[in-house]
Amino acid sequence: MPDNPSHTLATLAQKIKDWANELGFQQCGITDCDLSAERAHYEQWIEAGYHGEMGYLNNHLDKRFSADSLLPGTQRIICVRMDYLPPDTDALEVLDDGKHAYVSRYTLGRDYHKLIRKRLTQLGKKIDEAVGETVFRAFVDSAPLLERPLAEKAGIGWRGKHTLILNREAGSMFFLGELLIDLPLPIDEPTTEEHCGKCTACIDVCPTQAFPQPHLLDARKCISYLTIELSGSIPEALRPKMGNRIFGCDDCQLICPWNKFADFTREQDFHPRQKLDKHELIELFNWDEATFLKKTEGSAIRRTGHIGWLRNIAVALGNSDGGEAVINALNAKLTHESEIVQEHSLWALNRLAKSEEKGMLPIHTHPRREKIKF
Repeated sequence: MPDNPSHTLATLAQKIKDWANELGFQQCGITDCDLSAERAHYEQWIEAGYHGEMGYLNNHLDKRFSADSLLPGTQRIICVRMDYLPPDTDALEVLDDGKHAYVSRYTLGRDYHKLIRKRLTQLGKKIDEAVGETVFRAFVDSAPLLERPLAEKAGIGWRGKHTLILNREAGSMFFLGELLIDLPLPIDEPTTEEHCGKCTACIDVCPTQAFPQPHLLDARKCISYLTIELSGSIPEALRPKMGNRIFGCDDCQLICPWNKFADFTREQDFHPRQKLDKHELIELFNWDEATFLKKTEGSAIRRTGHIGWLRNIAVALGNSDGGEAVINALNAKLTHESEIVQEHSLWALNRLAKSEEKGMLPIHTHPRREKIKF
């Protein structure tokens, strides 16, 4: 740091927060690198197998609990929050409609990773221009960093019973990002108080009961894991509970009272693309791989791949009201080159047939404590 009163560390920290706001971040906090207090709980979670097929979560443990081993020389981590909720996406209405596909609200627009990483890198360059040579590196869900504990330490919010970060003014519908830097900036007060009280709405509403207890997620049951991270067959017992959710799940957020305060995003890139907020299942199921790749260009949805996409939609169709067009589409996939697609299409056909025999087609009412603004 130059010996210049205008560049004192405290002054610089405030400037960094102002610059972050100018770059489109709604909140910015600064913390140190030490997460050693998280290690025992994290390792117990891994040992219990709650991470499922996400083996990468068991790698680079030392780096997860001490970010300075990720980027040598790191002294502070600048944590940011960017709201992602797009307006007018009728989340609850889509969940109640068996004909339409539900895509998690965070992924309706452009992939957030590049956008936020670019803005964080711009923030790092502004700091570098102000104080001289610095070493910094931006991360957005792209390195072995425990983002939520860091956000909590930086004062962004507290970890709710659904394990997501909650903020009293913004709910939980926001992305997190981190900028590692080699400056000894003053750190912010951590969030030490939880404001969930006795509320267990997020736990109670979970379709697959993926929370064994508050603050503990069994990813193997989480619909986001099942539709995005799981590469093989979805456990049959969980398929009927997935409803029409084909990529991710927002139930624990949609029911949370704090999300009454969630602001709509200022980023046009996070607004829905390709009408993915209101597409019918049958149309998406008929996308061939070329169409899938074209329609999801620049989207986080590509993570599931075309096979996973068809698998997820087959399950959703099995949970739908059926009809001739649905039956025909599922039958057509029985000869698909992927055994995974064949298997889930056959399951869907059998489920629809059994439901019709019993005269009990699936009910699509989404449980809610109250209707919130989105």
